[in-house]
Amino acid sequence: MAKNTHTQPWNTTDIPDQTGRTAVVTGANSGLGLATVHALAAAGAHVVLAVRDTERGEAAAATVNGSVEVRRLDLADLASVREFAGAWHGDLDLLINNAGIMNVPEGRTKDGFETQFGTNHLGHFALTNLLLPHLTDRVVTLTSLAHKSPGSPRIRFDNLDLTGEYSPIPAYSQSKLANLLFTLELQRRLTEAGSPVRALAAHPGLAATNLQGHDASALRRALMRLGNRLIAQDSRAGALPTLYAAVQDLPGASLVGPGGMFETRGAPTLVGRSPAAADPEAARRLWTASEELTGVTFPEPTAAGNPRATGSGTRTALR
Repeated sequence: MAKNTHTQPWNTTDIPDQTGRTAVVTGANSGLGLATVHALAAAGAHVVLAVRDTERGEAAAATVNGSVEVRRLDLADLASVREFAGAWHGDLDLLINNAGIMNVPEGRTKDGFETQFGTNHLGHFALTNLLLPHLTDRVVTLTSLAHKSPGSPRIRFDNLDLTGEYSPIPAYSQSKLANLLFTLELQRRLTEAGSPVRALAAHPGLAATNLQGHDASALRRALMRLGNRLIAQDSRAGALPTLYAAVQDLPGASLVGPGGMFETRGAPTLVGRSPAAADPEAARRLWTASEELTGVTFPEPTAAGNPRATGSGTRTALR
C-alpha cells in the first residue's frame, strides 16, 4: 500500500522531481550541506557544491548519487565570492546559503570583517546579489535558533565587528539574526522589483554536525559533543527544513524549522522568529550597511522586472 504523504511527516521522499533544475549549495563538504546535496541530486537536480576546499569537495561529491560538480568559494574572501559569481553562466534555479561558522575565536576575514559576521552574513549577502541576475526561483538562507537566544540578540550597528567587546556566542547570534533580516529585506526588494524570485530562511533546530567542533571554548565543545550524541538530530533530519524551504510553495520571507519541542527537532514546518528578526527598519539599515561594507548592491530591475547585475566594485570594511 502506498504511503499517505498527507498523514506522514514530510521527508525527502516528498521532494518533487527536480530534473532540469540547477542548485548551488554553499558549505557542501559535510553536515547539513552535504545532506542537502544528496537529497536534491537524488531528486534529479544538478547540484554545485560551492566549497572552500575543493579536494574535500570532490571527496564529498564522490559520495553523491546524481549530477554534481565542485566549484571553489571562500565566503571569507570577497574576491573569491566575485570570482565564483563572475564565472556563472546560464540560469540558476536555487541558491542555498548553507555555509557557516559558529562560536569561533575572534578573527578577521580577508577583507577585515569580524569572522562570523563576515562569513555567515556578508559573504552570502554579496554572493546572493551577484548571482541574482541568474536566479529563477528562490534563495534559502540558513539561520539558527541562536537568533533568539537569551540576551535578546541585536545587530550592533555601532560596532558590527564587536571590536574591543568580542564574545563568540553574541557574535554568532548577531550573524544569524543578520541572516533573517537579510531574507526579510531581500524579499521586500524582490517584490518591489516585480521579480518572481523568493527569499526564504530555514533553521535546522539542534543538529549534529561538524559546526560545533570549532567552538572557542573547550567546555562548550565537550557539552555540544554530548548533546549531539544524546539530543540532536542527525544531519539528514537537520537538512529537512532547508529542503522544505527549497521545494515547497511557501510565501516569500518564510522561516522553516523543526516542528517538535522548542523547534529543536521534528518534521519541518513554518515557524516564528524573534521581534528583532521581524523589524523592517533594522533590515533596511543592515542592507545599507552591508552594501557599504561589501560594495555589492541589489541588481537593478530590467523592464521585465527581473534583476540585472550592476557594475559596483568591492570595498573593504569601513572603519
